[in-house]
Amino acid sequence: MESIQAIKQRFGIIGNDPKLNRAIEKAIQVAPTDISVLVTGESGVGKESIPKIIHQLSHRKHGKYIAVNCGAIPEGTIDSELFGHEKGAFTGATQTRSGYFEVADGGTIFLDEVGELPLTTQVRLLRVLENGEFIKVGSSKVQKTNVRIVAATNVNMFDAIKKEKFREDLYYRLSTVDINIPPLRERKEDIHLLFRKFSSDFALKYKMPTIKLADDAVPILQKHRWNGNIRQLRNVAEQISVLEQNRTISASTLQGYLPNGSNNLPAVINTSKSESDFSNEREILYKVLFDMKSDLNDLKKLTMELMKSGNVSEVEKDNEGLIQKIYGESQKDNYTEEFEDLEVLAIPEQADEDYHSDIKTQDKYHFAEEIEEEETLSLHDKELELIKKSLERHQGKRKLAAAELGISERTLYRKIKQYDL
Repeated sequence: MESIQAIKQRFGIIGNDPKLNRAIEKAIQVAPTDISVLVTGESGVGKESIPKIIHQLSHRKHGKYIAVNCGAIPEGTIDSELFGHEKGAFTGATQTRSGYFEVADGGTIFLDEVGELPLTTQVRLLRVLENGEFIKVGSSKVQKTNVRIVAATNVNMFDAIKKEKFREDLYYRLSTVDINIPPLRERKEDIHLLFRKFSSDFALKYKMPTIKLADDAVPILQKHRWNGNIRQLRNVAEQISVLEQNRTISASTLQGYLPNGSNNLPAVINTSKSESDFSNEREILYKVLFDMKSDLNDLKKLTMELMKSGNVSEVEKDNEGLIQKIYGESQKDNYTEEFEDLEVLAIPEQADEDYHSDIKTQDKYHFAEEIEEEETLSLHDKELELIKKSLERHQGKRKLAAAELGISERTLYRKIKQYDL
């Protein structure tokens, strides 16, 4: 078994961080087996090196090694890419095509960004992991394959499972062994080593002297968070190598190439609200609305009592609990004062014909009746009543009735059939 240092030299891995060494050690240990491996870590930490180590140290090293970026393949074609398709299986399938699992038989497939796979593809992949079987798109023939799967993701898989974006059974089949690559900010001693390596590579590539960091610039480089990890560090090293005339880079010069000129940014906290939070807020809102409706009905009842009796003190005595609920304990004493100037309308129990003939008095009477009435009349009943009255007014002539109601004659005809008029 090769040593960790030998593996680093062979695969161009820079760094001596204990967490990084542990990840490489686990890769060396599982390589001779056919165990499925899941490599986790943030974007840009170098997860693609682990599957290469596993493949090269396994008995499959002479077989094919295929790396597939699951996030870069459109959802509509990923099944065809992975499992192949038959001629005529879909529009554009002019000939039979072999998928990656058929081509890599006897070798290794690296599924990068496996967390981006559609749920339908996850079902197919689970079948391959369980018994090595797959079916081409548009075919009914079951085929066998002997492929070792190494997957990688920067997604929090437990969150994805909770949101039902990733199958839990597939996760446990993929992560028989979980290898985590630490982010660059947790490997502070490796940051300067990597920067020097990148600087040397770009000096050879662009045929120019190698850049070097001044003593005051090294701490700034190490304290920066490097949210983009090794990929971001490499990008910064390339920019400085190409743009700076002075090959010794000072602290002020380096800060100009770091995002926001900051060297110690705080961690980003996920402030997005979960579905349960929105559900709780919705329940609270509903409760508030129902309470408001209840208070409004109580206020209508109290107003009706005032209008019937015309005696504020009597109403106050009979409805003490209701008044306290609406106005509160602190404002209860001021209740009578609020109604001293209120002109209360007394409603007679039986109105004679002259009372009904007076338009103004009739309006007041109906207003009181509407306050007292329970607001249970549905839109269906109101619509039915309007249609009936309009048809009666126009002696059943649908065209005139439709014009009055502001709807088409066809709509009116449909409503007549619906309400069986």
